Amino acid sequence: MERLRSSPLHANISTALDKHLESIHVVQARRKDEIVNASSQQRHGPPRCQDERVVLALAVALRALCVATRKVRTVLWCAFQMTLPK
Repeated sequence: MERLRSSPLHANISTALDKHLESIHVVQARRKDEIVNASSQQRHGPPRCQDERVVLALAVALRALCVATRKVRTVLWCAFQMTLPK
């Protein structure tokens, strides 16, 4: 879009994209933690409290990803509107 405009876009656009990517990485890390916890729980027995913390951390990360996704969709729509010819 920057090439179409021949000028850089607003800094908030790149910030929103960076936060979205960071949220994706956090969700991936929490999901890996959940998988590791689930596989080790099958071997050792039921420490339920730890399992609940891992699932809660994943839920928090998914909520942050949802918020970041909504923001980045709005930002990209605005950037697209700015690049359209008048």
